[in-house]
Amino acid sequence: MDAPVTESWRSRRRQRRAEAAAERLSKPAASTIAIVIAVLWSIPTLGLFVTSFRTVEDIQSSGWWTAITNPLFSQYNYQAALVDSGLASNFVNSFVITLPAVLIPITLALLAAYAFAWIPFRGRNTLFVAVFALQIVPIQVTLVPLLTLYVDAGVAGSFWTVWLSHSMFALPLAIFLLHNFMKDVPPSLVEAARMDGAGHVTIFFKVLFPLLVPAIAAFGVFQFLWVWNDLLVALTFASNDATPLTAAVADLAGTRGNAWYLLSAGAFITMVVPLVVFISLQRFFVRGLLAGSVKG
Repeated sequence: MDAPVTESWRSRRRQRRAEAAAERLSKPAASTIAIVIAVLWSIPTLGLFVTSFRTVEDIQSSGWWTAITNPLFSQYNYQAALVDSGLASNFVNSFVITLPAVLIPITLALLAAYAFAWIPFRGRNTLFVAVFALQIVPIQVTLVPLLTLYVDAGVAGSFWTVWLSHSMFALPLAIFLLHNFMKDVPPSLVEAARMDGAGHVTIFFKVLFPLLVPAIAAFGVFQFLWVWNDLLVALTFASNDATPLTAAVADLAGTRGNAWYLLSAGAFITMVVPLVVFISLQRFFVRGLLAGSVKG
């Protein structure tokens, strides 16, 4: 059997499998199960939202579901958390930390992935394997050495320490994902651009970059959620002036737990932005994850 015929047969078989899987997932039973799981998954979020508007007396005396028959709500928890406890400034700090921590690794990973995918140099495969292997290094073993370096450099407690730490931890995965997407681009496109006299910069921005938008969006959403919800790096490297929302919420109840009733409002404030980001960019996230999954 010739190679083109074999490849065409494999492509048709993959297409039939995809159609069969889509048919099974679109059946009423599958849809019902998905709806039930979604509702059950959303109940804790609903309970957190309702509790955040209840007074401390109501929280102590009854469960959140009693608000259906006794709807007594108050904005005191949010006012106390945002204004009195200073979460508003920590909310801004989270944006200041998250946006550069997303843009820096994406920028560096795009350049590195292009080099690994389309620029031949000695030891390329070995170096790529080494970068990929860095994903197995636990974050915990790097905290003390990094903190020592930051203290010696005189930048400890600033935004730079958090930006650099998140960027370093994200680069191996970002390079791996973007490299795989770049390798899925037909080599004929790159060769045609080279025949027309295009250099590496032109090929990267004119040929590859438009095709990588789903992959960039997918990793961007993933990194945004990871950095925004991070607590370990924030507690280790961030100081008072650079403390993000997650670390502030962890201290919201106080050392004696006397303000525990504010935790529901603080937790809901923390989860609003990731929820909005994921829902808004969900289709790009799914497209980016599935873009290189099937060839044919």
